[in-house]
Amino acid sequence: MIFIDGVGIGKADSEYNPFFKYGFKTFSKIFDQIPQLENPYLNSDSIYLKPVDANLGVDGLPQSGTGQVSIFCGVNAAKIVGNHFGPFPHSKTIDVLRDKNIFREFLNRNKKVFFANAYPKIFFDYLKSGKTRLSATTLSCKLTNIKLNTVTDLRKAKALTAEITNERWNKKLNYNIPVISAKAAARRLLRIASNYNFTLYEFFLTDHLGHGRIKDELEKIHHNLDDFLNEILNKVDKKKMSIVICSDHGNYEDLSVKGHTRNPALFISAGKNAKQIAESINDLTHIKSAIINYCM
Repeated sequence: MIFIDGVGIGKADSEYNPFFKYGFKTFSKIFDQIPQLENPYLNSDSIYLKPVDANLGVDGLPQSGTGQVSIFCGVNAAKIVGNHFGPFPHSKTIDVLRDKNIFREFLNRNKKVFFANAYPKIFFDYLKSGKTRLSATTLSCKLTNIKLNTVTDLRKAKALTAEITNERWNKKLNYNIPVISAKAAARRLLRIASNYNFTLYEFFLTDHLGHGRIKDELEKIHHNLDDFLNEILNKVDKKKMSIVICSDHGNYEDLSVKGHTRNPALFISAGKNAKQIAESINDLTHIKSAIINYCM
């Protein structure tokens, strides 16, 4: 499972939609076109792309906290809270996240799980300080005793940075880690995933870009993500492994605004049982059950 923060399906707008402005071969080479609101359902060679409702019957703009809990727990977190909430999980959903997160569902069935992201030292210092504002993925790991990977795991090629190539860790955090290509990172993730029943990787820079941050890196990040996803979808053993790529809300697909959108979230399934997975999902709350039913 590859979770990409803040990516929806938007208009065919070459000015404000980066997928049209810069191109995205993951879409154009696999499906021969880029998904848009007027044509959001695409499929090719056991790979299915579709829109997924992120609004969940609640007014206002979808947010990461409730959206991600909805994905990873299979509940309508926005209705539990009474509104969309983010960027972190709302206090009303912590017990749900503890009891129903997808890691726990696999563990309860004696399956092997892995969270592939590595964290820098500054993050573990943050935890030691007693601060507790964590993303839904990280908090799920903490509440379920899932290991959080360190720079040591990264150096041993047993994890990935959240920005794929390691380059930003070196530039922003003063590490000296070999920079890898996005394609090499994709192959690493597939190799890691082959050892587990469920593997999750999270990419969140798209949401930062959608909010107007790190704009000077937009094209590089965009193409790194493209190379990464394209390699994943082309190199996965479609008979043995299922790939689910999903997001929590719209944002990056419309840079005319710096906030989120009410556009449908992007969803892709590929490989084993990909069609059944795609057909069983209409909104964020269906993603977890689809994975449990067809990938367990």
